[in-house]
Amino acid sequence: MTEVAAPSASAVLAGAVRQLDAAGVPDAGRDARRLMAHALEVPPARLSLVLPEPMTVEAQARFATLVARRAERVPLSHITGEREFWGRAFRVTGDVLDPRPETETLIAAALEAPFASVLDLGTGSGCILLTLLAERPGTIGTGTDLSPCALAVADENRARLGLDASAALLPGSWTDPLSADARFDLIVSNPPYIAAGEMDGLSPEVRRHEPRMALTDEGDGLAAYQAIAARAPDHLAPGGRLMVEIGPTQGGAVAALFASAGLRDVTVRPDMDGRDRVVSAKSAQNPAS
Repeated sequence: MTEVAAPSASAVLAGAVRQLDAAGVPDAGRDARRLMAHALEVPPARLSLVLPEPMTVEAQARFATLVARRAERVPLSHITGEREFWGRAFRVTGDVLDPRPETETLIAAALEAPFASVLDLGTGSGCILLTLLAERPGTIGTGTDLSPCALAVADENRARLGLDASAALLPGSWTDPLSADARFDLIVSNPPYIAAGEMDGLSPEVRRHEPRMALTDEGDGLAAYQAIAARAPDHLAPGGRLMVEIGPTQGGAVAALFASAGLRDVTVRPDMDGRDRVVSAKSAQNPAS
């Protein structure tokens, strides 16, 4: 009996691209390559070197399982278990938002000025808080989140980045876990800002697999900003900055909330696509001279 040669990884990959494309997965080729690298346990940058080689039956089975999950619109990061953000790999599960490139606009804005302490409201995976601490060695930070499961993911990311001594993670809503006298040079947040009526229009990856409480306030999308505007100024150090990510149509409304809260120098910043993405403001109290 003639033994059938094992197919090359390249041939198996081509079939996976067709399967994902038929399932309506955006950028099916990119995702198939990432899943192939994960199945073969090779760095994505080295995948091209192994594509001509035959795939074992075991590797084909692993890859087929991964591709089937992606075809069901499970997010790529949930399958591989991590997402790159600002050049670092973060653990991601269905208990936290998937870090997105547009959130790096918030990181870039925060890094424009020095800070010694930072508070992240609704920290989720911890990608914002931990990135800022990693980029500014010697700083300290606190992340709060209502979800114990989200805090567990943030705790894992804190350990992976060696930031256990720099970051405190506290359970609770917004500023509730803080002491009354806690003050920070920088307060950041990527809160739930999607209006309830917009949820059905989200991609299946987001709508089915990301935590709803981190996506929407079940109202007009502004409730979180109202809470932050009411509470965060009391925890800003003199001259401290407050920065939040927003949806692209919310700049004017959020800026008005911050101005009404007595904050100064309120500005709306665009992301790389030119859409409003970050509202920033400063404490009404100037730093001591």
